[in-house]
Amino acid sequence: MIEVKNVTKKYGKAVAVDNISFNIKEGEIVGLLGPNGAGKSTTMNMLTGFIEQTEGEILINGYDILKKPKKAKKEIGYMPEGVPLYTDLTVKEFVTYMAEIKKVNKKEKKQKVQEIIEKTGLKEVQNKLTKNLSRGYKQRVSMAGALVGEPKILILDEPTVGLDPKQITEIRNLIKELGKTHTIILSSHILSEVSQICNKVIIINKGKIVAIDTPEKLENKVTNNNSVYVTIEDPENKIRNIKEKIKDIKEIKLIKENEDGSKQYMIEAEGKVDLRKTIFNQFAKENITIFELKKIDSTLEDAFMKLIEGGEK
Repeated sequence: MIEVKNVTKKYGKAVAVDNISFNIKEGEIVGLLGPNGAGKSTTMNMLTGFIEQTEGEILINGYDILKKPKKAKKEIGYMPEGVPLYTDLTVKEFVTYMAEIKKVNKKEKKQKVQEIIEKTGLKEVQNKLTKNLSRGYKQRVSMAGALVGEPKILILDEPTVGLDPKQITEIRNLIKELGKTHTIILSSHILSEVSQICNKVIIINKGKIVAIDTPEKLENKVTNNNSVYVTIEDPENKIRNIKEKIKDIKEIKLIKENEDGSKQYMIEAEGKVDLRKTIFNQFAKENITIFELKKIDSTLEDAFMKLIEGGEK
């Protein structure tokens, strides 16, 4: 569906994107992640044909974005960051205008516009001026504009930025629903959102791709399987001698002291040993009361930070 082959973008001597390559298959929802200035927006702008790459090749559903720009761009619906709308148009007028720009068949235009308005949950506000809408509805209008012309690919730049939790959930659910019929690329700073929506993640840093994988696999790569958190009541501080009792312990680190007098520790094992059963048994022998014992789970944010920090060393 999308092929990016050895693409570089230079501004004078400055390299914004440095020889990146990746493929996106039909039906995938892909998150494009990276810190500010990493090259995300430049990459999205090249995919939409808004700017030209300096080197390399970009194919959109088989069409070269530079050699056959009209055919390539017809495959794409783009929702830019910042929700740029024509504020003196109503919702329906805006979507109709987008249909005219994208040359939707005149006989079908009215029906197609209404279908998109209903699909994006805008029926109740279709006759309101876009400037009078809430931020959440404006995001929906922008997405409606991207859907006009029945593109196979949707490119969404920060689709939930500035929204409240309820609006974020609504837009997130809409993206999931659209993912059933479209290939979607989205950039977001909300990594938990990407983890929930996307089935593939591309992480870019300093113009280079540092990882391409599923959120689950990226999380697993940084999961510390041999570490646990344990919250205990230990007034006699017997934990100071536990390392001598459990030979597989590599390190015991105090994380926090709670108001009720309990303490949380991070206990790391040597190698890949799972310490939970041993800790439970030994702490019982020492009369150390365990309130909570759990493995340390990693998140996409952990993976992101580790990959970015690794790329900066």
